[in-house]
Amino acid sequence: MESIHNFAGLVSRLSQHGQRKRVAVVCASDEATLTAVARALKEGFVEVIFVGCRAEVEACADLQSLNDHFSIIDATDKQDAAEKAVALAREGKVDLLMKGLINTDILLRAVLNKEHGILPKGRVLTHVTATEIPGYPKLVFFTDPAVIPFPSHEQRREQIRYVVRMCHALGIETPRVSLIHCSEEVNAKYFPYTVAYGDLIREAKDGEFGDCVLDGPLDVKTSLDASSLETKGIQSPIAGQADALIFPDIEAGNTFYKTLTLFCKAKVATALQGTDVPVVVTSRSDNEDTKYYSLALAATTIG
Repeated sequence: MESIHNFAGLVSRLSQHGQRKRVAVVCASDEATLTAVARALKEGFVEVIFVGCRAEVEACADLQSLNDHFSIIDATDKQDAAEKAVALAREGKVDLLMKGLINTDILLRAVLNKEHGILPKGRVLTHVTATEIPGYPKLVFFTDPAVIPFPSHEQRREQIRYVVRMCHALGIETPRVSLIHCSEEVNAKYFPYTVAYGDLIREAKDGEFGDCVLDGPLDVKTSLDASSLETKGIQSPIAGQADALIFPDIEAGNTFYKTLTLFCKAKVATALQGTDVPVVVTSRSDNEDTKYYSLALAATTIG
């Protein structure tokens, strides 16, 4: 399978596949969510259950010619909508969830509920972003800009598994995964996680994460720019062509995310991983494209 290098290719692959993924959209009362979902319906890669917000859905002009591929379940309030959507996932009636105009904490409360949620015991919940950066020849995945403040060693192992799996889903047979630091030096005193990076690299060589290449510590420039790597005289199998970046903490990942979107005008797609089904949790301020590409990314990762 040829690898996917941009979001246009991602959508094209989904549309050509011809199989619609089942999506539960929670509280789709905002224009950006409704328009993004309508685009996905028109492209033919989703069928949708809207949970809550019947009036807004029925009033959306973009959806009026697509009612063969969506249905609506009423909800008494946003908490009820979240619980009903999660129940659909637990019962195997949908392949993924998508957040609309609902507070993230309300949705996650239902997702993480120990009795009725969709995060299996012992599984790590994390946030993965894919970005299309102007001037860079391929998509770049990174984690975690939104969920885990300071990943433990075990959590970081799971983050690597998730990004490798997502890269494989996009046809990247041997993704290059870079363990990020502010430099290429191991510093046990101030940055103990750089020592743990060595353990992760050894595990990767033993096949712990499947088919991938793992290296670090590397900074963002030496991960994504071959000339910077050469100038510094660094030998790395990443070779300045990383497919995925593993950030040491949420501050670094979140700052990278916001810098890309604000100053580089990068396109992004995001999804929660670790749950029984992918959960698209974008910000209420995210635009239609981000919501649309996030839906496409999540749909691609479903087996």
